[in-house]
Amino acid sequence: MKSFFYDWGGLNIWLFHAINDVHSVALDAVMKLGSVLGDHECFPLYLLVAVSCAWILVERAQYQSPDRMSVVARAWLMVLVVFCAAYVIDGVVVAWLKQTLSFPRPVIALPPDAIHPVLAPHDRHSLPSGHALFAATVTLSFWPVINRYGRAALVAFMLWVGLSRVSLGAHFPADVIAGYLLAAVVVLLLRFGVAGVTRYLKIIRPG
Repeated sequence: MKSFFYDWGGLNIWLFHAINDVHSVALDAVMKLGSVLGDHECFPLYLLVAVSCAWILVERAQYQSPDRMSVVARAWLMVLVVFCAAYVIDGVVVAWLKQTLSFPRPVIALPPDAIHPVLAPHDRHSLPSGHALFAATVTLSFWPVINRYGRAALVAFMLWVGLSRVSLGAHFPADVIAGYLLAAVVVLLLRFGVAGVTRYLKIIRPG
């Protein structure tokens, strides 16, 4: 089972080496920045930025019409609730999965001379990547209220963070993919759940 879903018949390790073997001072600096921006400790910063954007957009919509302001406010309220709830759930699920599965990080699973670890890992457990999970949570949570240019930027951010974790030697590609998939499941379930609750409470009128 592990050889199929995680090792991918050797492709997981091959992809890891294809990414991790390429290094330069500039590239490492870019990857370190991506890893920092994808850290879950940035949650308060991203939440502050999101609340500020919501406030500005709601104020702007107020000058258009009360109905428009109501639509914008409800949309932003939903994504903020989803983002905060997903952040809490992600933390619990990641901690449980890492302890339960106990897949080793590359620095443990591979010979020392076969890896270029740029950053020291925080722990020994690799699956899933918490950074990739958080970056995908940010991207998917705010997807409904962002225009196409913002969405392109968010996707680039998500991919940058995921790539950085492999480049820095902290995770295998499968760990990153698992983080993306887990974020998608959590955010989508929360979005449907929040939408259902708000419709039931008549906070949001059925479309």
